[in-house]
Amino acid sequence: MRDDAALYASGMLSTALVFLGAGIGGVLRHGVNIVSLKWLGMSFPYGTMAINIIGSGVMGLVAGFLAFKAGEGWTQNARLFLATGILGGFTTFSAFSLDAVLLWERGEMMLAAFYVLCSVVLSLMALVAGLALVRGLS
Repeated sequence: MRDDAALYASGMLSTALVFLGAGIGGVLRHGVNIVSLKWLGMSFPYGTMAINIIGSGVMGLVAGFLAFKAGEGWTQNARLFLATGILGGFTTFSAFSLDAVLLWERGEMMLAAFYVLCSVVLSLMALVAGLALVRGLS
């Protein structure tokens, strides 16, 4: 029974860390969008592009640090808070970028290309389908 309570508490802590991190990431994303609209206007999605590039760069720093430089004090909780939480709230593109690069680094070039192509094309198709469905219901 004691192990169940520990697992439950651990799961609650993990969920709370992701929740708090995602809130921080979402606020950061909103801030970047506001600043980019103010400075660069609405003619191009500069904010989203900056968020995807910055988020992917920071994901590389976080993943590299946790994998190669972090000492024993860094735990799964740090990864959940930083990568899944903050960067997940800031941009999911960073997770996509990390997954694609990890496939590439493992020598799975065709699988990495398949992942990138399918993710982009199918995501765009899903968005178009969703828009068409809502427009059809209006």
